[in-house]
Amino acid sequence: MKTGYRFPENFLWGTSASAYQIEGAWNEDGKGRSIWDTLVRQPDRILNGDTGNVACDHYHRMPQDVALMKEMGIPWYSFTISWTRILPEGRGAVNPKGLDFYNRLVDTLLEAGITPKATLYHWDFPQVLQDLGGWPNRDSADWYADYARVVFDSLADRVKIWATHNEPWVAAFLGYGAGFHAPGICDATQAYQTAHHLMLAHAKAVQVYRQGNYGGKIGLILNLNHLIPATQSEADLAATQRVYDETHSIFLDPVYKGSYPEPFFKWLGAHRPQVEPGDLELMRGSADYLGLNHYNSDTVTYDVFGGWLKARLTPYAAPSWGYTEMGWGINPAGLKAEVLNIKENYGNPELYLTENGCAMPDQPDEKGFVADVDRIRYIQAHLLALHQAIQAGANVHGYFVWSFFDNFEWERGYSQRFGLVRVNYDTLERTPKQSAYWYKNIVAQNAIYI
Repeated sequence: MKTGYRFPENFLWGTSASAYQIEGAWNEDGKGRSIWDTLVRQPDRILNGDTGNVACDHYHRMPQDVALMKEMGIPWYSFTISWTRILPEGRGAVNPKGLDFYNRLVDTLLEAGITPKATLYHWDFPQVLQDLGGWPNRDSADWYADYARVVFDSLADRVKIWATHNEPWVAAFLGYGAGFHAPGICDATQAYQTAHHLMLAHAKAVQVYRQGNYGGKIGLILNLNHLIPATQSEADLAATQRVYDETHSIFLDPVYKGSYPEPFFKWLGAHRPQVEPGDLELMRGSADYLGLNHYNSDTVTYDVFGGWLKARLTPYAAPSWGYTEMGWGINPAGLKAEVLNIKENYGNPELYLTENGCAMPDQPDEKGFVADVDRIRYIQAHLLALHQAIQAGANVHGYFVWSFFDNFEWERGYSQRFGLVRVNYDTLERTPKQSAYWYKNIVAQNAIYI
């Protein structure tokens, strides 16, 4: 007999997606160029030379996609907005066709009985503004706040849960530090300055939202891996703390403590970001909720050759678990640990698991159906870990699978599939996987049975 684990009443269940990864129509209806439109056109940047030009063609197929979400019993849909579809030049003149797409999306979702949740930024910064210095330019925070106001004025009467940034660590450190992501820069000083300006932009957009009395909630979404020191040696513990400070503290501490981790900033030396008076005061308390994206755990070892943090990260897989197609170790207990860390060290804020899922070696049958039992096992184990964290007092209000569709996975192109729904990239046909039907039952029951 199976044991049931029920989630709190009014728990939010949904799926997530992002604009550049699914929309396509990269230069249609007045849309401007983003830094990702630029990066994918540079040689050797993206696996197999893939681009987001078409992606899932969601821009043209949105009504059918929403109908499929309804069929799959999805109550909430978390989508992101393309800055350059709204403001082709990043600022100034508004593109009415861009706004119209998102208005139609919101209305179509609501008509289908699906509640929209929107994120303002998922890495597709306007190229025109990149040419003016991008996120390392302090003016970027004001450009962003102005963009946010345009979007709020158009959509906030119907969208009542907002996020500013999705995974600012990725935008800063993969975009400006490692160069894997757009704009493809490798500069530690720019990376840390970007991280600060992203947080400043977040705070300014929240200020716009609150002063505008739009009547909903606004928060921030962070990607937080669980970190495990390789040993209890002083060197490994110090290296783990440095990685924690870069991935956790410099985003969580300003919001919940009104400060940056000073020992870490001393370590950074010349790479330390410039912070002006009043910045931290603006950031403090600038989130009605926290969004957590969680996929995996890493062990951390001190390594003198390990970049500016002098740390080496190794994917960690718990006993009886292996690795996803991304090479990420599977460790469901890491999710519980991250949620309880937020509870215990950051005031137990209202929390949503805004992304969780896995890329697996999906094998479609002749009809395109995928029996993805490995994905079901992964999600089920993470839901159980989340349930345990809730039972321990964590203030968790919702769970969103990444992702509804297979889609463009950034520098990995179309080589990785995370979706509940398979996309045939030749025909663009959508086929729900076994996990989609399984998740539909979980949502309907508000519980998992193991």
